[in-house]
Amino acid sequence: MACWLYEGLLLFGVVFIAGYLFSALTQQRHALQHRSELQAFLFVVLGIYFTWFWHKGQTLAMKTWHIRLVGADGTPVSQARALLRYLLAWVWFWPPLAARAVFGLTLPQTLVLLGGWIAVWALLARFHPQRQFWHDVLAGTRLIDARWPRAGDAA
Repeated sequence: MACWLYEGLLLFGVVFIAGYLFSALTQQRHALQHRSELQAFLFVVLGIYFTWFWHKGQTLAMKTWHIRLVGADGTPVSQARALLRYLLAWVWFWPPLAARAVFGLTLPQTLVLLGGWIAVWALLARFHPQRQFWHDVLAGTRLIDARWPRAGDAA
């Protein structure tokens, strides 16, 4: 979870630069102008960020916490599989956002629902035999300790 929070901190810079680029290119004058287009643009930018780094094995936050993404069989992840994992990872957010759109929930209601959904989704990993998140299972990927094999371990 610490890696996830650190990733969010690093993504602040990515989103800031992408948002600035979008506003400069579209000559955006206020925050609500081209809002849907900005959200779609950021979705694509984040997709490129995660797909690129996951294809290489690690994002910057994953390097810090010694976590590596590999295929279910331990092989490097293809760009297509990394993209699939990115799309499936949105399951952490889709249901509460869809509920907000369908039921017209307020922002505080949506945040409570989002927090509850994230907690449930994270707890569901406890029921998997290897304690993997379900988006990893569905994408055919898994997270491993990047320090393994450790120095001094038998080969």
